[in-house]
Amino acid sequence: MGFLFNHDQVHQVAHSLPIALALARGGTGAEIVVATTNPRLSAEVIRLGEGLIGPAIRLVELGLKRRSSRLAKGALEAMVPATKLLIYGDNLDFFRSLDVLVVAEKTSLILKTRHGLKDLKIVHTRHGAGDRAIGFDKASAGFDHVLVSGRKIRDRLVAEAGVDPASISVVGYPKFDMSAGPGHVRPLIDDGRPVVLYNPHVSPHLSSWYAAGRQVLDWFVEHDDHHLIFAPHVMLFERPFVLTIDKLRVDRPGRIEERYLRAPNIHIDLGSRASTTMAYTNRADIYLGDASSQVYEFLLKPRPCVFLNPHRLPWKGDPNFAHWQAGPVIEDVEELGAALAQAQASHATTHRPIQQAMFDASFDLTEEPSAIRAARAVAVFAGLSAPGLAAPPQDTRRVAHG
Repeated sequence: MGFLFNHDQVHQVAHSLPIALALARGGTGAEIVVATTNPRLSAEVIRLGEGLIGPAIRLVELGLKRRSSRLAKGALEAMVPATKLLIYGDNLDFFRSLDVLVVAEKTSLILKTRHGLKDLKIVHTRHGAGDRAIGFDKASAGFDHVLVSGRKIRDRLVAEAGVDPASISVVGYPKFDMSAGPGHVRPLIDDGRPVVLYNPHVSPHLSSWYAAGRQVLDWFVEHDDHHLIFAPHVMLFERPFVLTIDKLRVDRPGRIEERYLRAPNIHIDLGSRASTTMAYTNRADIYLGDASSQVYEFLLKPRPCVFLNPHRLPWKGDPNFAHWQAGPVIEDVEELGAALAQAQASHATTHRPIQQAMFDASFDLTEEPSAIRAARAVAVFAGLSAPGLAAPPQDTRRVAHG
């Protein structure tokens, strides 16, 4: 059984590696292989591997053949993830050696659609519990089994993507099993000032960054009665250009000006490991965002939220923007100060109950770790006996949050 991590960044590792670790401890007798495609991913797998990478789980780093490596270099890689796409065709012997492949993203379906590996069973763990339409497109029905965090995801996959309910397992959210606590964020200090996390998405047609991001940073430079953590989607600044395929758009994220880097009340992280561990979502007092699914991780502990809609999208009643019910939505950065104040003042009476309902629909959490539930679902799907993953009594209590 293989687990594949094929990305530039490490943000998907915590979504499915905990499942591999649980399977390794579960006594399935299956060989478990984790495949990575660059040293950054290998290092993250080892860091999170709890000492099992090597002794119990084999780690393989997949590479490109010489011709593919030449194709992936230069201008092509600056625009599209060429390496990520070419990896599959260059490593077909590895993928043919597997009975089951577990992945957190959809690109791996090209093993079936383009490379003819019809007999390879592919399990999708997804990576996040957000509302974007691309998460519920028809490609989701191409997987042999899908693990989902809660009933919201299951219901939309059935209704919108045509996924067979029998091929879906609701397992909770394995990333929560290894999430970081509220750590110290340098150079921010606990001095009574509210800490705002600005977390814009990468997609040009949805993100607030391209249209209003620098205005947001300017606002915090001028209002140092707030701390700001600027931690966008880890792919926003990964390449010089951002290309999205769900709605074909290209844009440039640009550079971060010196005045923002020097502001004593602003902490900027354009894609370090801390952006993927929930350190920032756990640390912040207020969430400021647009389309990122990280808002749902923030709502593990309900707190005030504000959403930016510079594109003036007609969002009300649209399930792709359901998370915008969690706080005030503004179209102009000039409204930011009032929106932050409103979000804090009305949180307990207005938005907290809504946030709790949103979270409960998105995450089916019990006292049993989600990774164990997910590992059991994978073992059952693969026809493996797993005495160490036996199901608990049916009355396992739900975990309260917040």
